[in-house]
Amino acid sequence: MCSGSSLVNIEILLMWLAPFRRHWARSGSLLASLVVVSVTLLSAAQPYAAHADESLKDTACRSVHLGYDAPPSTAFYCEAIVDQTAPGTYFCVIGFRQGYFGIQELGDGKKVAIFSVWDPGSQDDPRSVDQDKRVQVLHAGEGVRVSRFGGEGTGGKSMTDFDWKVGEKLRFMVKAEPKEDRVAYSGYLYLPQESKWKHLVTFATLSNAHLIRGQYSFVEDFRRNGESAKQVRTARFGNAWSLTEEKKWVPITSAKFTGDSNPVMNIDAGPAAELFFLKTGGDTTNKTIPLWKKIDREVAPATEPPSDLPL
Repeated sequence: MCSGSSLVNIEILLMWLAPFRRHWARSGSLLASLVVVSVTLLSAAQPYAAHADESLKDTACRSVHLGYDAPPSTAFYCEAIVDQTAPGTYFCVIGFRQGYFGIQELGDGKKVAIFSVWDPGSQDDPRSVDQDKRVQVLHAGEGVRVSRFGGEGTGGKSMTDFDWKVGEKLRFMVKAEPKEDRVAYSGYLYLPQESKWKHLVTFATLSNAHLIRGQYSFVEDFRRNGESAKQVRTARFGNAWSLTEEKKWVPITSAKFTGDSNPVMNIDAGPAAELFFLKTGGDTTNKTIPLWKKIDREVAPATEPPSDLPL
């Protein structure tokens, strides 16, 4: 029987492991990780400390996440405002068990939007997946570059140039629709300069889970060159809404603050009116909400989501 402290450690580890580490969001890898955790819990008083990756210390900003208290969705809407950025940053606005959707500032300062969906399985070589098991492309918008990816699982990736601005409200939506033995996930990006939504891509992947589950946002430093750890990255996420199978829109009013295996603590998170903020790197201090704790919105949600969503 687990002690009280072990039960707390179980909760912490489960939050840490799933679904926020993208390569653990794949079913096979996640299952293996949970088995390892179960064994470790029986042999260590504070097992999560043993999983700290010291190689990331002073090399990269710690990846920080918001795990939303959201019901399974047929559609999920979320906004983001980037307040501080640096080359080599990914701001994931809508992450879920089968994929992730967000924006990047690349190493050369170029800015893009990315939406990706995983193949089933736990492989990392995209060439190892049989054609009939690969993610299928059902739609690709004008100017959207679609390719295969590997190294963190395999799947379909879409990318489009998107010159987003610091301080600008950015809007994203993902829809899920059953397609026989697959689920089609569609990514929609609002174009502020044109005041319209763009359907970037629809990927169909083999899955029994026909809804959007495990919704989250995160900030990641993927440059990881030492200097990048000294640069602050911060963004606000929220005003999120989940459309249930019963066609009811549910506002997201709370999230849990988590981090990856990087042991550094120059991170922070907290409420920001109708949004939540994440901050990492540089001279950041954890002064608002402790890691692994719940964050509640400061402002009550509206009675309905925005009226222009691409449904």
